[in-house]
Amino acid sequence: MSPRERRTAPVTAAEAGAWAETLVRHGLLHAAVPVPTGQWLAQRTPTAPIRVLGGPADVLHLAAQLQAHARTRGSRIR
Repeated sequence: MSPRERRTAPVTAAEAGAWAETLVRHGLLHAAVPVPTGQWLAQRTPTAPIRVLGGPADVLHLAAQLQAHARTRGSRIR
């Protein structure tokens, strides 16, 4: 899927969970956990404020932002 294509299916909790786990494993997030309301709690570093994400789509949006930031930062190092 190219970056300009729109999704036709809604983001699932499983997909958001996979992205959250990947972001934490690679150190782009300190923590990301779902709550029973369907929202997600995310924290960039252990001392950063906790962000409340509205749902799985917001987790994917955050993942895209973090990846873009990491790519931009990485290209400056090279």
